[in-house]
Amino acid sequence: MTPTRRLLLGAAPAALLPLAMPRLARAQGNSITLLVPTAPGGSTDFAGRLLAEPLSRRLGQPVVVENRGGANGALATGAVARAQPDGATLLVQYAGYHVGTPAIIPDLGYDVVKDFTPLSLLMEAPQAVFTHPSVPAKDMAELVAHAKAHPGQLNYASAGNGSIQHLGTELLKQREGIEMTHVSYRGTGPAIQDLIAGRVQVFLTTPPPLMPFVREGRLRALAIAAETRHPALPEVPTMAEAGLPGFLSLAWFAVFAPARLPEDKARRLVGAIEAVTQEPDYQRRVTEQGGFVRRQSGAELGRRVEEELAEWRRVAREAGIKAE
Repeated sequence: MTPTRRLLLGAAPAALLPLAMPRLARAQGNSITLLVPTAPGGSTDFAGRLLAEPLSRRLGQPVVVENRGGANGALATGAVARAQPDGATLLVQYAGYHVGTPAIIPDLGYDVVKDFTPLSLLMEAPQAVFTHPSVPAKDMAELVAHAKAHPGQLNYASAGNGSIQHLGTELLKQREGIEMTHVSYRGTGPAIQDLIAGRVQVFLTTPPPLMPFVREGRLRALAIAAETRHPALPEVPTMAEAGLPGFLSLAWFAVFAPARLPEDKARRLVGAIEAVTQEPDYQRRVTEQGGFVRRQSGAELGRRVEEELAEWRRVAREAGIKAE
């Protein structure tokens, strides 16, 4: 699949609800710290806490989650970039912070390609297109036709200027030759509220928190941007089934270490992380929250970062998106 056909969508999806947060012991001795670039709660924190306990068990050493939110993920990301490459400090990263933020902010003080050792993918969360019932479109073809017939009249939501939701919808516009007006929100929650109220009409985001409103008839789910339908959302067609083949919208969550991590330490960490992601309980909890578990090696993850960063830079440049 070419980079132009892959999307990474959404601010960290609210759909991946946080686990109950265990009381974590203070780091001792040879403990590993998982830096999470968000406050407690939300999908990136969910990913870190879902990994921590079983990873500790497999490695036989304490694994501590530390939340360090702020600056669109740059605080935690920069801290790991500057950390010693000894395997003691790892980053549980969200795609929006790793390839979205750098696409619109040229100098973050670190290089997401050169300053990290990609270890392993944790999970992917597919996005879907939702509309308010006032939009006379019951599938993607009708939505595109309506947008072409009424350029600029549809408002679409995002969780913030330059967010991956913003960039992703701009890519949809570029691909389909349509015009919609961007309305920026401070987070996914307020955007969902205004979508339900009809103040915005289109939102490309993670499905689970919106599905109850779909079932009540207050919203429509037109398509999910994944290669297959999701078992938790069997009634929602894929983008390919809806007439947009090759259009994927997947937020991903992965583990990175500082650059120059010794190969023996990398192999040990990768082996343990991949073993955790294959555990039935891990896979069940991800699936219940609308995600997918898929293996991707460190080398594959590294290539993915390079390709998607280049793609988002192109989208931001062509759409004239700049950091505020």
